[in-house]
Amino acid sequence: MDADVFKVAKKLLGKFLVTNFNGIITSGMITEVEGYNGEIDSASHAFKARRTQRNEIMYATGGTAYVYICYGIHHLFNVITNEKDIPHAILIRSIEPVENIDVMMKRRGKKKLDYALTAGPGALSKALGIHIKHNGELLYSNLIWIEDRGVKIHSRKIVSTIRVGVEGAGRDARLPYRYIIEGNKWITRTPK
Repeated sequence: MDADVFKVAKKLLGKFLVTNFNGIITSGMITEVEGYNGEIDSASHAFKARRTQRNEIMYATGGTAYVYICYGIHHLFNVITNEKDIPHAILIRSIEPVENIDVMMKRRGKKKLDYALTAGPGALSKALGIHIKHNGELLYSNLIWIEDRGVKIHSRKIVSTIRVGVEGAGRDARLPYRYIIEGNKWITRTPK
């Protein structure tokens, strides 16, 4: 665990998010993330120490999955990163698909492979089979985990931009807490 959620967010780029459901492994390299700085971040679900049934898992120990539903349909996967009761989270926004791409395409109902398969947090969760029922899952279980496969992303290749979809978050809406791998096509579009 690290107290700096943004440092951890950058370190997740190039790591692999893996799922194993019903004996089928799917995975992809993390290409885009967003950091949320807990109680002091107006874009965070835990801003001003807000605790609800929905966000309570944010207060768990680092290495726990925080999965919530957005717009009533998208299941968004986050990694809790700090000590218990410090609600730092990193939203995994996109991955570059690696294992069992055919399974991911079937889950997404896609016929043609393109960046949209796993670009965006709802798309990647659906492709990997991640669902709200995985909220609270420990990320060293045999269902969902993050692997270091030796890919090194140099700091010069990490680009910071504003986060996506938090325009109404007030003072912190335009902070550059979204991190992408420069030149990687498996990311969502950068907001203006």
